[in-house]
Amino acid sequence: MAVLEALTTVNLVPAIQRAPAKGRILDTANVLFYEDGIRNVGVDRIISASSVTKATFYKHYRAKDNLIVEYITHRHATVRANLEAIIASSPNAEIALREFIAAVIAEIDRPGFRGCPFINAAAEFPQSDHPVRKVVTAHREWYVDTLAELLRSMGHPVPGDAADELLLARDGALAGGYAGDSVAASAALGRIANRVLAESVGH
Repeated sequence: MAVLEALTTVNLVPAIQRAPAKGRILDTANVLFYEDGIRNVGVDRIISASSVTKATFYKHYRAKDNLIVEYITHRHATVRANLEAIIASSPNAEIALREFIAAVIAEIDRPGFRGCPFINAAAEFPQSDHPVRKVVTAHREWYVDTLAELLRSMGHPVPGDAADELLLARDGALAGGYAGDSVAASAALGRIANRVLAESVGH
């Protein structure tokens, strides 16, 4: 997929005020890092695809590592904004969780799907103390806490454990949906979600 075409399909949160050139660099990295892998995409390719000069790139980011951390941080902000929007628009916790599962399944079906960007990034940066891994860890902790709070609102007897199950089911569906049978992966995620939600008190 061409970068400019892909940029029109990426679901980004409303931009924080940032320089147009810096925004183009981040938006380009958001596509290329996800499509081709973070380590496979060099600075020169990002500079060319985002139509900026080398001096402009280094003025804003100084090094590729800084762009990588901003990329994965921006991905987290996007996921968080999307889930918070689902929660805000849902009349209750159960509907919010079902909408969350539906959004994951829709992601698996999206053209250009390449699996979970956070798991992909963690695989490329195995050192647990690397800044990228710290963002991934914080992202997953936020995810579990958010899902647990929704499950607690439903009266689930062990919301923390159930949140872990849902997140791991999501991980498996994203991995299986990319590497294997996307229909089977989505169906399995739906079955697990139904079982977890059915465990809630008064369901």
